[in-house]
Amino acid sequence: MASVLIVGLGSIGQRHLRNLGALGVKDILLCSRSFVPSGDAANLPVYRDLGAALAQRPDAAIISNATVEHVPTALEAAKAGCHLMIEKPISHELAGLDELFDLCRNRRLVLMVGYNLRFHRPLVVLREASRSGKVGRVVSIRAEVGQYLPDWRPGRDYRGTQSAHQSRGGGLILELSHEIDYPMWMLGDIGSVVAKAGKTSDLEIDTDDVAELVVTFAGGAIGSIHLDMVQRRPRRLCRIVGTEGALEWEASSDSVRLFSAADRTECDLWSGGPADRNEMYLQELQHFLDCVAGRRQPLITGEDGRRVVKVALAAIASSRTGREEAI
Repeated sequence: MASVLIVGLGSIGQRHLRNLGALGVKDILLCSRSFVPSGDAANLPVYRDLGAALAQRPDAAIISNATVEHVPTALEAAKAGCHLMIEKPISHELAGLDELFDLCRNRRLVLMVGYNLRFHRPLVVLREASRSGKVGRVVSIRAEVGQYLPDWRPGRDYRGTQSAHQSRGGGLILELSHEIDYPMWMLGDIGSVVAKAGKTSDLEIDTDDVAELVVTFAGGAIGSIHLDMVQRRPRRLCRIVGTEGALEWEASSDSVRLFSAADRTECDLWSGGPADRNEMYLQELQHFLDCVAGRRQPLITGEDGRRVVKVALAAIASSRTGREEAI
């Protein structure tokens, strides 16, 4: 089984650490300037310097440090021969991505981006239903997510997190880019975006905390994406409208419902209450390990990650200029 280096031990890095153990990975290395392992991880080696960690020749690296450090870290790891799983978003900018992709391609290294919602079973069901014609031709999609930022990471002061600081690659359009990724996973590439974003709350952050994006897909469908860091009651949903019906996923119940215009009926395509939230992370990590072993191809490629960044940067630009931006 592969040896895995985790670079960055914030909340998502620690989740990956626990899940690697749950999947039976024994050879785990950690790279962090401040993390102190405890419990089952107490005996794992912790390196404060990335070069020292890479000198141990790990097979794969999970890049889960600050977004602004993703590409430089990934380049160094790839040069050392590591397969890569890079947390979302792949970067806060496009610079350096071509070099990274070329390096991984030339060295035949796996490069996967961590959009874990693609492994969430209700969303998989939603995608399959929309692409199988159950609602006819899709004409619009609505994706929405909102949660009060201080509640994101219990026990941590939100003011010290990446999410609160533009300089570290934070800000809600990049931080909440799942809602850009999965609509494109379902409907194809976004061709243009017009957006409005701003800081509207009393949160002590230097980033926007509410955004509305209106996007046009290459296939002609129109979408709206709502993102916020201020809702005190967490909310996440997706609604797909087609010529012959509609589909809706609501995260609090994890239900997927289908309305069929043919017989004016509604039914559940997926139900049973909220799923185990960690299950999708386990499946994501197992998928990455299977890719490293040569058994699978990455479900979320570097190019997928780049497309999300392009849309996010275009949305940020549109919010500043007031113009529609082509992708």
